[in-house]
Amino acid sequence: MPIQYLPREKVFRDPVHNYIHVRHQVILDLINTPEFQRLRRIKQLGVAATVFQGAEHTRFTHSLGVYEITRQICDNFATNYPTQTAGDGLWDDAERLVALCAALLHDIGHGAYSHTFEHIFGTDHEAITRQIVTDPSTNVCRILATVAPGFPAKVASVIAHTYPNPQVVQMISSQIDADRMDYLLRDAYNTGTKYGEFDLTRILRVMRPYAGGIGFDANGMHAVEDYIVSRFQMYQQIYFHPVSRGMEMILTHLLQRAKVLYTAGKFDAKFAPRLLIPFFENDFTLRDYLRLDDGVLNTYFTYWLDYPDPVLADLADRFLSRRPLKSVTFNQATAGLLPEMRELVRQAGFDPTYYTAENDSFDLPYDQYDPSAANPKTQIEIIQADGTLEELSTQSRLVAAISGQSVGDKRFYFPKVMLDRDRDAQNARVYRAFQDHLLNGALIRL
Repeated sequence: MPIQYLPREKVFRDPVHNYIHVRHQVILDLINTPEFQRLRRIKQLGVAATVFQGAEHTRFTHSLGVYEITRQICDNFATNYPTQTAGDGLWDDAERLVALCAALLHDIGHGAYSHTFEHIFGTDHEAITRQIVTDPSTNVCRILATVAPGFPAKVASVIAHTYPNPQVVQMISSQIDADRMDYLLRDAYNTGTKYGEFDLTRILRVMRPYAGGIGFDANGMHAVEDYIVSRFQMYQQIYFHPVSRGMEMILTHLLQRAKVLYTAGKFDAKFAPRLLIPFFENDFTLRDYLRLDDGVLNTYFTYWLDYPDPVLADLADRFLSRRPLKSVTFNQATAGLLPEMRELVRQAGFDPTYYTAENDSFDLPYDQYDPSAANPKTQIEIIQADGTLEELSTQSRLVAAISGQSVGDKRFYFPKVMLDRDRDAQNARVYRAFQDHLLNGALIRL
């Protein structure tokens, strides 16, 4: 079936890319599906808006942004590196539509408060993304099938990283791809963090296809370095922010407590979260999954403010009223103190199951390719003047300095009241004993 174009190009105004351009009828049809529109109701950064008040942007806006960057990459490749003969390693523009659809739909399987929800209920947003794309019952699949009967499976294989053309896969998923470039710029814009910005225009200009994927001209290496440093700083300052993680711990324990009550048959029918029950019972359908979003969960949390179980009601209030758990860092040498710290929290009147937590967040700013790794990364290739490829960290001292260096920390979370000495005379001794193990935001041995 011939590709259908809109009679006039459709544009979406966007704070990051100015305009997002749509020419294909299938792209506009996908955007208008209920499955894709649901992404308007799921925040891109989850609970981070409780720390960075501008971070109200959604998976919807991010997905459009990834599509737009991919469209620009395709335009660059089609203009400057069009294939001349089969197997020459240049860009075959017949791959454009599958790349654009995969870019647009790469996050469509994200759920309500996605990463926290996945942890509690064992869902997998990537697997659900592929299911939405290939299940004949979805509007998305039906629209994709109008391109060709096997087209939904093609798009799903790009998302699964099994598509035979590595150029298409690396546009969407690699260490410098449309997904990462959009979320870094978009998250930096919405959180007000200027150090998350980098020169997207220059990076796109120096991108080049080759037979094994996508590389970058050597004269554009500094723009790639800038991207790597921006990513490093965003993870340190935004994605691993200790207060955001403290709110995630509250959300995690809130959902865990609701699940425990329901599983024990103790959930008050008046407060039953009907749309969550299939997940409590671990027997949910795709339709059940697509009915959830951040707003649905927040509505249940609001109901639970009046729930007779004091732990559930308190956790709901802490989440809705932004009262995160506090935290200190710990390491291998001080991890042995955690049972004692939990016991002090219990003595202060809090169930440590729900009012303490351990959380670790680590990321590699850049990682060289290691075929023996569980999930080997696609390395960034710098294309030399003679056409040879050199891995980025062998060309950049800056990247070499941080390559393979894991950044992040381990934190122990607890109620803020544990930091008070004089608020509660009855528990003053417990508070002092707890605080004796804290110094400069870290757990210490006496």
